[in-house]
Amino acid sequence: GEKKHKGKSVSPSATILGYPISIFFIVVNEFCERFSYYGMRAVLVLYFKYFLQWDDDFATTIYHTFVALCYLTPILGAIVADSWLGKFKTIVYLSLVYTLGQIIMAISAIHDITDHNKDGTPDDMTLHIALSMVGLLLIALGTGGIKPCVAAFGGDQFEDHQEKQRSTFFSIFYLSINAGSLLSTIITPILRAQECGIHKKMQCYPLAFGVPAALMVVALIVFIVGSGMYNKTAPQGNIIVKVCRCIGFAIKNRSRHRSSQHPKREHWMDWADEKYDKLLIAQVKMVLKVLFLYIPLPMFWALFDQQGSRWTLQATTLNGNFGFMTIQPDQMQTVNPILILVLVPIMDSVIYPLIAKCKLNFSPLKRMTVGMFLAALAFIAAALVQIQIDGTLPTFPSSSESQAKFINMVDRKLDIKAGINDVPLEPYMVLQCGGSNVSFCLQFEDIVSKPEQGANAIRFLNGFNADLNITSGEVLFGVTVKNNMSAYGDVPQGNAKFSIKGAGPGQECFFEQQFGFGSSYTMIIKPNFTFGADCQNSIQPVMDMSPNTVHMAWQIPQYFLMTAGEVVFSVTGLEFSYSQAPSNMKSVLQAGWLLTVAVGNIIVLIISEAATLDDQWAEYILFASLLVLVCIIFAVMAYFYTYMDPAKIEAQFAERKPEELEPDEKDRKKSLEMTKKDAVENHKEDRRSSRGSSSDEEEVQTKI
Repeated sequence: GEKKHKGKSVSPSATILGYPISIFFIVVNEFCERFSYYGMRAVLVLYFKYFLQWDDDFATTIYHTFVALCYLTPILGAIVADSWLGKFKTIVYLSLVYTLGQIIMAISAIHDITDHNKDGTPDDMTLHIALSMVGLLLIALGTGGIKPCVAAFGGDQFEDHQEKQRSTFFSIFYLSINAGSLLSTIITPILRAQECGIHKKMQCYPLAFGVPAALMVVALIVFIVGSGMYNKTAPQGNIIVKVCRCIGFAIKNRSRHRSSQHPKREHWMDWADEKYDKLLIAQVKMVLKVLFLYIPLPMFWALFDQQGSRWTLQATTLNGNFGFMTIQPDQMQTVNPILILVLVPIMDSVIYPLIAKCKLNFSPLKRMTVGMFLAALAFIAAALVQIQIDGTLPTFPSSSESQAKFINMVDRKLDIKAGINDVPLEPYMVLQCGGSNVSFCLQFEDIVSKPEQGANAIRFLNGFNADLNITSGEVLFGVTVKNNMSAYGDVPQGNAKFSIKGAGPGQECFFEQQFGFGSSYTMIIKPNFTFGADCQNSIQPVMDMSPNTVHMAWQIPQYFLMTAGEVVFSVTGLEFSYSQAPSNMKSVLQAGWLLTVAVGNIIVLIISEAATLDDQWAEYILFASLLVLVCIIFAVMAYFYTYMDPAKIEAQFAERKPEELEPDEKDRKKSLEMTKKDAVENHKEDRRSSRGSSSDEEEVQTKI
């Protein structure tokens, strides 16, 4: 049975190789949860665009709103866990919310539930949007709420004599995070690219969301199964709340004593002296000094998190053919976790020691400045790729221009009279009409945008003297009559096979054509068309729009620069923050760090809505320019920053003699000593569980 020990509910703990068995449940839980989160997020912006039919800007807005919520809710989760439910119950309850959200997201992506006319398009989009928003809200609450709890709960499982095992646990924990995110960003785009449906096959978003939902169910079950083996620390009160109250009292007290008759104090936090211990005030000052440096940091995250939105949308216009395999646009996000696993050890083992040998003072704040500059360079690289993409796009006709065409249907050259000009028209050549300059032109709707997701927009012009029924897999081009054009159909990349059928028995032709990514063709069926084996030569493909010629591999430099910036900026930033903060207030800085990520995503929302730029490359340059400006401001702030030794400052307060204390401070100290005496062992135990693993938690929290 369970027994009480130092304020914890302790179960009989079995070990394997010196490790508590309970941590294996926690590691598996974290792997499944990270797979669930990153898998769902990898396909999210494409779900918004292609399933919910939102434009790029609105899809980007909702995506970053969701990410911002995921990084705002950890503060709520930490307060609930430390002040009310404890870590275990918080993880369980919010994981239930999380799982429900993932299930609702999977249901929202099933087009058949409102596809009453069975055409593959939902008839009640409002229902799908409502379900999606509810699902995302629950996911944000769940994933954010458990974020600050899981790693710390794992650290709670170790005793004092297991410091080495605790350190190794956090390395394994970090590996499980990266393994979950890496595998999910590879697998879920593949699942999305599959086709599923009852009435009509469409891209399988229900499967892409359903598998992460299933993994979240597994994560919850695994975590609950280990319940009897966990050490469960009772809630001790949240330090974030205490710090906020101390700051609030200082501001309130200062506002009450603004008149000149009250002497000024060295620091505005000294106005909390009437109620709070001087040690706590000194600790809050140290925290505020670091939080002040956090002010410019959200701009980095504003660029970093666009990997899942703007960069993924950019990838939809690229050529994803890697010879032996085809890369989906959302799979490019896997480059980030792969490069992290490569660059972290290279930075720690090669780059930093080499810089140190060169006698260069590469301090943490200088590293963070370099990281921000690398992220700006990444967006410049993205802008250069976008300029290349834009250069391959045709000039689409405006609504006021004629969209008709001359199409030469004979096997000889024709000379067309257009006003005073003679226009030669080669056999089976398509020529844009000149409006009033021509006397006759067939009117067909032309394509007005680049085909998306690498599809190819194909249509057929029937020059044969009979009706023809044309299909390609699930794509129906319909029945075309003589000299009439079919509607456009989207055909995937690769070797496409078309079935052309006439009205009579045995009148069937199978035609094949190789397509790239994002092209458009008009397939002219010649007047001398014949059914049978020779029909391949009776069809003339005319390219209206060339395929994507910019390869997806051109995105790798921008991913490399961004990931290098992340490694230098994020890991170093956490290391710096922990070294500059009191040991019992590391959670405050963790909350502040996560808040900078949330604010960064809010910045994306503001800039995307406010900056009405026609060209995407210009928006990339705008973000890069803003980050360079912020980088300069941060460099100036870093130059004037004085590094602290929190342990030394705390020791000065601990060593003060009783006669150095003020009368009211003596009373508070005596009272505190009496009330804390019975709980001191608890306090030491909890601080050891958090402080002993803080350096390892830095890398863990980077990816959590």
